[in-house]
Amino acid sequence: MSTPLSSVVTPGSLVAGSLVAGSPGLGYVGRVKPKSPESEYYMSASNRITGSIVLVIGALGLLDVILEWRTASGLLVGSIIGIFMVLAYVGLMRPSVTLSPEKLLLRNHLRDHEIPWSAVSGVDITDILRVHTGDNKYRAPGVQLVMRDMRKQRVGGRKLAADSSISKADFVVNRIETHQDQYAAQSTGEVITRWARPELILVGVLAVVAIVAALVR
Repeated sequence: MSTPLSSVVTPGSLVAGSLVAGSPGLGYVGRVKPKSPESEYYMSASNRITGSIVLVIGALGLLDVILEWRTASGLLVGSIIGIFMVLAYVGLMRPSVTLSPEKLLLRNHLRDHEIPWSAVSGVDITDILRVHTGDNKYRAPGVQLVMRDMRKQRVGGRKLAADSSISKADFVVNRIETHQDQYAAQSTGEVITRWARPELILVGVLAVVAIVAALVR
């Protein structure tokens, strides 16, 4: 079976194979080793590219402030740029889905959900991935559908391409179901939810700096 995902190297691991997505819309980057105990990681490739561009532009802006604008006003502008960079990372690059034998990790914009496989009771796709744990549902914006593909699916007639966002999302759903069947017996416990503390703290610090700079300039 051919997969619509692209393999990437993560620390301490090797690429399972070179699988390149050709969709101009929503792609996913992920390392897929079906029979390996190592983790599989999925996120929107288009969001990651957009977020990287925004961060590079922001970094250039900060560099210009550091070199040319060493005043309280410059500190204010730099803090605002920093806040927008953190928001770009949180909104575009942070959301992801990680599958491992120990757990299913959903990294959302501001919170992380660590779900043991024994707690997973189902998974589906609406506009984004949803993982069911009994009466609770956890949304995972790291895997989502492109509106264009959703319209094609509703209208019918035109066959969806193999690299459409729906095909890619279905692949992730299948991988989650496979992991659930394989690891539910050994992965037990409660769902753990944590806030994205580093990002929240950084935004708070930058906001305080911006307020102080605005008062003293």
